[in-house]
Amino acid sequence: MVCRTTDEYRAMAQAGCLVVGEPAFWAGYDRSSVDGFRDYFVQLTECEPARAAKFGLDHYTWLCINPKEAQDVVFAREVMKLIPEFIDRPNVLGIGEIGLNRNTSRELAIFEEHLDLAIRLNQLVLIHTPHLEDKLKGTNMILDALKNRPELEPGRVLIDHCEEHTFPLVKDAGYWAGLTLYPTSKLNPKRAADILETYGTDRVWANSAADWGDSDPLALTALACELYGRGFSRPEVDRLLLSNPEAFMSQSPKFRKVSARLG
Repeated sequence: MVCRTTDEYRAMAQAGCLVVGEPAFWAGYDRSSVDGFRDYFVQLTECEPARAAKFGLDHYTWLCINPKEAQDVVFAREVMKLIPEFIDRPNVLGIGEIGLNRNTSRELAIFEEHLDLAIRLNQLVLIHTPHLEDKLKGTNMILDALKNRPELEPGRVLIDHCEEHTFPLVKDAGYWAGLTLYPTSKLNPKRAADILETYGTDRVWANSAADWGDSDPLALTALACELYGRGFSRPEVDRLLLSNPEAFMSQSPKFRKVSARLG
């Protein structure tokens, strides 16, 4: 949401959205200094919650240096030193979105160090899997790294950007699977609905991509319409869009339950 306008916050509120979950991510360019990341973490933990609140939305975030900027291991480690300073902010749910971009050994090293940090700080974890032809290889690398950390409960880890060939791998390993929706590229609402028809909605979190590129903060409404058109019931759609993300995020004591407010 740091890339979006106040009009989009208003549109989300008018569509019935109640909560925004925003991971730390690549801004469309590589940041050149640790201070740039410090300012970004301030934006995520102070500025965006205030902006969202004007439209009745709760804003939660995750902290990390994203995999696309993790090639410089020395720089990445300096950025990671900032995380304990911000981790206790009231809207921070955990570490993310960490993971892999090009599946390099340097990215993997920083990913594993993020996992160790999450274990040490007892945080939820949000993971990014690579796009396109590298996704399967990267997902397997991520699952292998997670296997080496039995202290990290699978139910406290969400592996995002799943697609048809990686979704069952994530689910079979016991983790939450994320379906990130884009308007045209990558996983669109129709493909996501195909996956949900095949595998169901248990331990699935569908989410709208909303970044600096071609994306749509209201993609979840398109998914809901697609599911209704295929015969999914209102309770099934509510489970996917409300109960599931609430169940995952409620593992953090900072999360304020939405269902309580709905009566």
